[in-house]
Amino acid sequence: MTVSVALLDYGSGNLHSANRALIRAGADVTVTADPEIALAADGLVVPGVGAFAACMAGLRAVRGERIIGKRLAGGRPVLGICVGMQILFERGVEFGVESEGCAEWPGTVDRLPAEVLPHMGWNTVRAPADTVLFAGMDADTRFYFVHSYAARTWELPDNGTLAPARLTWAEHGGPFLAAVENGPLCATQFHPEKSGDAGAQLLRNWIGSL
Repeated sequence: MTVSVALLDYGSGNLHSANRALIRAGADVTVTADPEIALAADGLVVPGVGAFAACMAGLRAVRGERIIGKRLAGGRPVLGICVGMQILFERGVEFGVESEGCAEWPGTVDRLPAEVLPHMGWNTVRAPADTVLFAGMDADTRFYFVHSYAARTWELPDNGTLAPARLTWAEHGGPFLAAVENGPLCATQFHPEKSGDAGAQLLRNWIGSL
């Protein structure tokens, strides 16, 4: 049976390429800001490009943070991409200005401590052995990044009840979170829709888990 995926349209994100990539990966995709459609779909994808604060403003304009929260409260899968990952954290700091995020995860998104920014191009990642998103991929598989900010620490404590989050790391001026798998909430800092065969495999893995 075909899996339904809602691609959240809140004015920020490369919707065209994400839509095409999700369709190629086998999903029945609806680009929407309608809460009912977004809540009813098997999976929700939250894209994002540009500044943290601008993405949060667009998200709030369509009550996207409530859609995300309601889905997660019911154990319904969500996938954030690039800034769509960043806004899942408590706060973002850009040019000294702090903005509130969705606070699904504790922690801060801030500037990478690298001499060359943005971090743009192909890079490898270090995924955990029990990963679902990166299942079947070699350790030297590369993904496409374009960003200057990232979450560089993981602050969600292990409460001993739920399975601990699966964390995938990458390096650019230091380690940063390249992906998180935390129950129904997953996210990637890189762009799977721009990552060729590797990105297509990751999207198939996510869709297959819905």
